[in-house]
Amino acid sequence: MCALPHLYAALMVFSCVASVSGNLLLLLLLLLHKNLRSDTLILTLSCCFSDITLSLSAFPLAVYHAVPHTPGPPPSDGVLCQGGGFLLLLLQTSSLYSLFWTSVDTFVDICFALSYSMIVTPGRCRLVLLMMWSGCLGGAALPLMGFGHYTYREDRYLCGPDFSPAHTAFVMLWLVGMFLPLVAMVSLYSHVVIVAGKQAKRGTFICDEINCHYVPANIYLRSSIAMLSTSVCVLVCWLPYMTVCVYETFSGHQSPSVISALSTWLVLSSTALNPWITCLTQSRYRAVVRLSLLRCVQVCVGEEQQESRLQSSALQLEAANRISTTTTTTTRPPSSTTTPVPQ
Repeated sequence: MCALPHLYAALMVFSCVASVSGNLLLLLLLLLHKNLRSDTLILTLSCCFSDITLSLSAFPLAVYHAVPHTPGPPPSDGVLCQGGGFLLLLLQTSSLYSLFWTSVDTFVDICFALSYSMIVTPGRCRLVLLMMWSGCLGGAALPLMGFGHYTYREDRYLCGPDFSPAHTAFVMLWLVGMFLPLVAMVSLYSHVVIVAGKQAKRGTFICDEINCHYVPANIYLRSSIAMLSTSVCVLVCWLPYMTVCVYETFSGHQSPSVISALSTWLVLSSTALNPWITCLTQSRYRAVVRLSLLRCVQVCVGEEQQESRLQSSALQLEAANRISTTTTTTTRPPSSTTTPVPQ
């Protein structure tokens, strides 16, 4: 077990680098491409802010406490431990809820394409953001007011919520508050996958000013795989931590050090996955990422490609990755694979 702290510290460093670089890349895409700045941009920025702040606060502290040094860890009742536990719970909750509302936006964009602009408005997005952060602040402040408790755990190397039977009411409230958005997120993505399967059988034509492009079934299937993969990753990150929480609360015993450390690392590593989930599950981000990669390849190999070709490739990818039950384009004709635009 003497190697566990060093392995834990190495994993935390890797996840911290991945989280910060992934979120900075997403912010760079938002800065360079104005077409990504929609009404729900504040939800994406909220998720990035939570992930980066959590990465720069919790990860370094975990690494610092995992490596033997003097002085030792802070006392559980001290200001530093209580403040660190508050910040950890606040950022964990806000990150998960920001990701949840981003998935709701993706669901509405795909399944209610015609009425999307009426459902998602700037005012409603600001209201959702205000209510979300107010709830996260209130939930994280409960242990400071006596309902629950923050404590330092030597097997997690962090100050966080106390999962002992003495605080069962707070633990159950926290579990419900975190479990509901997880289930709702997976349910939304599952519904999108079902829609993708139906749409793959039907096919769709997406038209620009020059031609109409037929979207083949495998495009929808690839989008479904992306949705399923992100759902599995979110569950893998959160379920072990929640399982440990339930076990310690109702059994009164601490989990083995390896399991406790691994579950803590997984749940914190979700901050490194969130920017990639955003890029994979939203078509406009995938189109911009591919366009950026094409430009990088063009610069690296020294080939001169026309700008119109790059824009056309991005348009085709964006159109192909939009899985909608209600399409505003021409449906597939019975015996044709392309339909020219009337002159």
